Amino acid sequence: MSKEKIALAYSGGLDTSVMIKWLKDKYDADIVAVTGNLGQQKEIENLEAKAMATGASSFSFLDLRKTFVEEYIWPALKAGALYEDIYPLATALGRPLLAKALVDVGIEEECTMLAHGCTGKGNDQVRFEVTFASLAPHMKVLAPLREWEFKSREAEIAYAKEHGIPVAATKKSPYSIDENIWGISIECGVLEDPMVPAPEDAFQITTSPEKAPDKPAVVDIEFEGGIPVALDARKMDGLDLIMALNEVGAAHGVGRLDLVENRVVGIKSREIYEAPAATILHFAHRELERLTLEKSVFQYKKNIGQDYANLIYNGTWFSPMREALDGFVEATQKQVTGLVRVKLFKGSVTLLGRTSPWSLYNEELATYTEADTFNHKAAEGFIQLYGLGLKTWSEVKKNNS
Repeated sequence: MSKEKIALAYSGGLDTSVMIKWLKDKYDADIVAVTGNLGQQKEIENLEAKAMATGASSFSFLDLRKTFVEEYIWPALKAGALYEDIYPLATALGRPLLAKALVDVGIEEECTMLAHGCTGKGNDQVRFEVTFASLAPHMKVLAPLREWEFKSREAEIAYAKEHGIPVAATKKSPYSIDENIWGISIECGVLEDPMVPAPEDAFQITTSPEKAPDKPAVVDIEFEGGIPVALDARKMDGLDLIMALNEVGAAHGVGRLDLVENRVVGIKSREIYEAPAATILHFAHRELERLTLEKSVFQYKKNIGQDYANLIYNGTWFSPMREALDGFVEATQKQVTGLVRVKLFKGSVTLLGRTSPWSLYNEELATYTEADTFNHKAAEGFIQLYGLGLKTWSEVKKNNS
């Protein structure tokens, strides 16, 4: 009988470092450690050496940033996907890609099981495992944090020390932090009390709005087919454009979000987010849609955006529903082409102007000057017909009162 082989989503932190040894012993298995780079800055150095020293049989480091931007972030931006009207879904968008990468490596390495380090009451366990079920239903899934014997971080550290597992500093941050290029999520510690303002040490990249520059930044963002392609007349690929907006937005205190959200598992959770580029781009994209989309399409698309956000948040990215929604979104985006000018100032994003070759704004119809071409005489008959149903209802109601 061949030996078991487990593909593990590996971050290099305490949990997954301990997990390699724990899984290896419990299942008498070879461990394939897999790390995906989505633009995170922490805990990505010397990962291969750490994984191998911890007991992994092999290690894969995958640069997924370009794929993340083009195949996940841009579709979500075009859809206008903001969970519960606020959260641009940075962590939630990254999970299906990381899970897919793990499946791909697992299949290539002929693994029999997939393992992740998600907790038993978080959203990520759902996102990983639903993706596994969609892409590799034949593979067994392991979630050690739901079943192992360790009840605390200290117990894990003691296990690591006993087995010579190299782990970083043992001092625990008061916060749980997840980071990628689209945003940072921060939770735990004092943030668990919704009445406590987020302390400054919780924020990782953004300047406090009060301490942001007194001079605003003005940015021109150009879109083609709903996708941002240039900043201040300089063409840029998606990754560089997001990085540039993260830098200028963070410097001006833009992108701080504080949300009590509804988790997939049925509980409410208070989360702090930093998403400068996502905040700016969602704002600019929506304003360009206001200019270019026909009224009924614009209003209906808001519903689609909510459905798309729920789909991402709930972990069903790889689904026929997302493919169907993508069809609608793509049909709306050709005309979302043009330029949006915004001002970034002490935490705010303000619209300064917008223009598009697909603009539906007609100044001759909108103006109140002598250049007005609107047929005012047509309004009387329009109003009579428009209100006829309500007028009839009111008369019948009065006669029967």
